[in-house]
Amino acid sequence: MRVLVTGGAGFIGTNLIKRLLSDGHEVISVDNYSTGKYENHQKGCDYYRRDLSDSHWWSLVNECLCEVTCECNIKPVDIVYHMAALARIQPSFNTPMETFQANVVATQRILEWSRLNNTPIIYAGSSTMHGDHTLNPYTFCKWQSEELVMLYNKIWKLPVSICRFYNVYGPHQLVEGTYCTVIGVFERLYREGKPLTITGDGEQRRDFTYVDDIVDGLIRCGSMLESNMSHKVNGQYFELGYGKNYSINEIAKAFGKNYPTKYIDARPGEMRETLNTDTKAKELLGWKPKNDIIKYIQKNYIS
Repeated sequence: MRVLVTGGAGFIGTNLIKRLLSDGHEVISVDNYSTGKYENHQKGCDYYRRDLSDSHWWSLVNECLCEVTCECNIKPVDIVYHMAALARIQPSFNTPMETFQANVVATQRILEWSRLNNTPIIYAGSSTMHGDHTLNPYTFCKWQSEELVMLYNKIWKLPVSICRFYNVYGPHQLVEGTYCTVIGVFERLYREGKPLTITGDGEQRRDFTYVDDIVDGLIRCGSMLESNMSHKVNGQYFELGYGKNYSINEIAKAFGKNYPTKYIDARPGEMRETLNTDTKAKELLGWKPKNDIIKYIQKNYIS
């Protein structure tokens, strides 16, 4: 199977590409490298640096008559995993336009290309959908993108599925910069021997999901969407969350009961709690997450 992964040089995209290559698929990646890294490149995958929101590039893509994949063309694929996005809530307050371009405009472009090529697409959603959509630009843009995905499904019958992620962690996660997750921040601070910074009172709770579990859910969903089982997952939302949440204080203590912490001001626009209670992924995909965040911390960080 030939697969396109957008955002393939990023955290989740890289882990997804590893799995796809391991399963014997042909994979290409399109990424603008705003948060993706060249060191994430996997042997056997073709990588292209392009901005998915660039209308000029897409016009070249749709007009190119080359016989092989080139810098201005993406040859037809069997399925698209749309992982590309400017993630994280806090940076979106300072870059609303960039967030809209990367998360909404780019999604519309890849949806239109998928429609023209009649290619099934899986969209990487977010657990923030369960809060107020107008709390921050990031959540609002992810909500708009989900609406676009379902618009293409309803009007043009494009086969789609949406997989919502819950606080993903694991190999290739960012550990520096404004787009870090809390686990990425804690990893860097712990390795540097610095106090772990906790926002607010630290009692906000998050459902943390290991990236390999996320990838397994994506693969299961994609395999069904691309096959004669498409009717079971087409137009469906799947919540890919571990199903148990922890407070940030509990996560910090996992690095050591006596390891120093530092409390800083609470951040605006964030939900107090995330927790996946939906069972559709288990029932329709046979998906069952296996990895607990506390055990991961103890295994990978504690000496």
